[in-house]
Amino acid sequence: MTGAVLGVDIGTSSSKGVVVDLDGRILATAVRSHDVSRPRPGWAEMDAAVWWDEFVSLSAELVAAVDGLTIEAVGVSGMGPCVLIADADGSPLRPAILYGIDTRAQEQIAAFDARYGRDAVGARCGSELSTQAVGPKLAWLAEHEHDRAAAARLLFMPASWLGWNLTGNYALDHHSASQSVPLYDRTAQAWYEPWWQDIAPGIVPPPLVWPGDVVGRVTDAASAATGLPAGVPVIAGTIDAWTEAVSVNAQNPGDLMLMYGTTMFLIGTTTTPLTAPGLWGTAGAFSGVHNLAGGMATSGAITSWLRELFGSPGYEDLLDEASRSGVGAHGLLMLPYFAGERTPFADPDARGLIAGLTIEHTRGDLYRAALEATAMGVRHNVAAFRDAGVPIERVVAVGGGTKGALWAQVVSDVTGLAQEVPSVTIGASYGAAYLAARSQVAVEIEDWNPIASVVVPDQGTADAYDRLYALYRELYPATAEVSHRLAAMQREAATGA
Repeated sequence: MTGAVLGVDIGTSSSKGVVVDLDGRILATAVRSHDVSRPRPGWAEMDAAVWWDEFVSLSAELVAAVDGLTIEAVGVSGMGPCVLIADADGSPLRPAILYGIDTRAQEQIAAFDARYGRDAVGARCGSELSTQAVGPKLAWLAEHEHDRAAAARLLFMPASWLGWNLTGNYALDHHSASQSVPLYDRTAQAWYEPWWQDIAPGIVPPPLVWPGDVVGRVTDAASAATGLPAGVPVIAGTIDAWTEAVSVNAQNPGDLMLMYGTTMFLIGTTTTPLTAPGLWGTAGAFSGVHNLAGGMATSGAITSWLRELFGSPGYEDLLDEASRSGVGAHGLLMLPYFAGERTPFADPDARGLIAGLTIEHTRGDLYRAALEATAMGVRHNVAAFRDAGVPIERVVAVGGGTKGALWAQVVSDVTGLAQEVPSVTIGASYGAAYLAARSQVAVEIEDWNPIASVVVPDQGTADAYDRLYALYRELYPATAEVSHRLAAMQREAATGA
């Protein structure tokens, strides 16, 4: 087929862009790295100008790379749920507050639980209030940055911010809205007006669309900035994990997607809405499906942190050493709560822990323990999914962690689950491109991105990992009180209190 589509995703540590032809072939890719601002413990922010500047840069590079091909549609996605407040002209009033890795609004969560009722929020919204929720962060802004909050008229997330800059139209997709707890009624699939007016009375609720819906067309000004032709349609897009699930055909009932990245994300798909303590019930990427989701606060972030501590050796070397370390990392057990934890329990004051250390342990052992810790966290989440009634018939793995065979193998060994790995694991930008193509022509993601391989669990490791997992489940409750006290000391040190 002639023509192509552009997909761009704004992630936690980088923005990625891809140009894909209408048969799903990748024609060009580009990446821009960026940092998360962490001005205080528990805070995670990013300047929205970074999002637009990187989109402009990526678009210009990718359009030039396929000179002669017509870009027929633009797809966008981004991390979330985020809180970017802007004035009536769409000018941001402060840096965006990021998703569940920002834990500043704990007091507001407690206040809303008391005001609305924790069970009532879960029943209406599909998720209980947690650090992932949008509403408490808006309340935090109203209490701590009153003038900025009072000037706010518009609310954006990365995908909707790109849509605004490209088209001038204000909209948010249903899935992102469903993560804006407690502002969205999941059953009615609409903003819940009483709680919106209580929390954000000055902000205009964004009109709601589905992720693959066209929200507008590239304006003349956006065309001049990006190199995209004026008039090209732009879809709404959605939160990156859901766009990634679309990219690997993991939005069918019975599917579970594992997204290996800076954080580990899990999405289970059902035909009926489910609610479970500690997990997030959301609208799906498509009308008619529902999701129960979970997210660990760290995964790849731990391996990156260890690599820096080790002097930045090559990942290949670390994976080789971790492979030679073997099951159990010579008696090490790690809790992966280095930025608190999101699911299956919401504890922003949980902290990382490495148990069993001796002077004989090597960096390969530590790296192996980190991989096994994330796998233990996946197993814990999978147990919560099953308890909630999610049918797990097929597991699809995606993300950077699938490139090194060891990490995915460890997860399969620990969980006992086979994982399908698709041909294309470039991520959410590819899913955004697919949604853009789907808005214009009849295309199917299974044709674009067939399964390339399957990671099968090694049954010979099952007994050892069962024993280790039992210890893993004991370790958090046994050390939580100490971790909480240390977290309080960290906050005191940071604020000078």
